[in-house]
Amino acid sequence: MQDEKLLIKKCLKHDEKALSELYNNFSGKMYGICLRYAKNKMDADDLLHDGFLKVLKNLQAYRGEGSFEGWMRRIMVNTAINFYRKKSSHYDSDIEDAYDLSDSSFDNALSQISTNELLELIQDLPDGYRLVFNMFVIEGYKHREIAEILNISENTSKSQLLKAKITLKKNLEIKYKITENVNR
Repeated sequence: MQDEKLLIKKCLKHDEKALSELYNNFSGKMYGICLRYAKNKMDADDLLHDGFLKVLKNLQAYRGEGSFEGWMRRIMVNTAINFYRKKSSHYDSDIEDAYDLSDSSFDNALSQISTNELLELIQDLPDGYRLVFNMFVIEGYKHREIAEILNISENTSKSQLLKAKITLKKNLEIKYKITENVNR
């Protein structure tokens, strides 16, 4: 890859070769982010497309502070969040009975599945659960930040995360026929 600053400069001048290089260099990683947030591959494709359009539209706003990849990542995450925020006007705020999410059967099953299998389980989560799970577990947001971004309460964020973990655990148990009971 040519020097990142030079590549960005050429992209700002609408150099087709540079635009293609930018896409080729970053689309794989950015698609991985989109897949984590998307319900399916078609949505992930749309998110990647929309995210890259936003990157190109706002490229002049990148000031060279911090990593360019991190800047792009933030745009992709925000694109995904906005996509699902528009689709879902509300989030369920009820908290189910607390589950003990740490048991050896769950940990063992989790350690034996592939990244693609885990991605499929995450994609099967309802939108609200998946958004909060990705933002908290993968992106490292705090519940306060998630609440502000998604316009929900911190307790709703915590509830969505708990429900995501419960759902993932149940789906792992079903998929891998774990016979130990879920602790309630």
